[in-house]
Amino acid sequence: MESIEQINYIKAPIHTVYNTLTTQEGLGAIWTKKLKVKHEVGYINEFDFDEEYLTKMKIIALQNNRKIEWECIFSDAEWKGTRVIFELSEKGNTTMILLKHSDWKAKTDYLRWCSYNWAMFLFSLKMHCEAIHQNE
Repeated sequence: MESIEQINYIKAPIHTVYNTLTTQEGLGAIWTKKLKVKHEVGYINEFDFDEEYLTKMKIIALQNNRKIEWECIFSDAEWKGTRVIFELSEKGNTTMILLKHSDWKAKTDYLRWCSYNWAMFLFSLKMHCEAIHQNE
């Protein structure tokens, strides 16, 4: 099995990053505005990227300010069955986020393209959370 791993450092409190990744308002600001999201294990988040299908992610784990885990139950064929995990830690005024997108069946061009897009996602998360923190 193949995986994508990306890391970023965000100059914002860990709770700001966690809340952005677990709320409709937060994910709507950084990923897609067309979504249905709840902060509840077992809930199936839905993301609309203007494709012919919705991407559906079942929430497997929520550890407050530490970890978020999703399982892709419906999306592009290569995403189905994969897992997305966000691991958070904080040191001083900086939150470290480790994003893992695992259980890919093969290393494909689509996986490589998704790796790039996850990096852009983390950049968007960083810009959003740091802007919030500056305005607090």
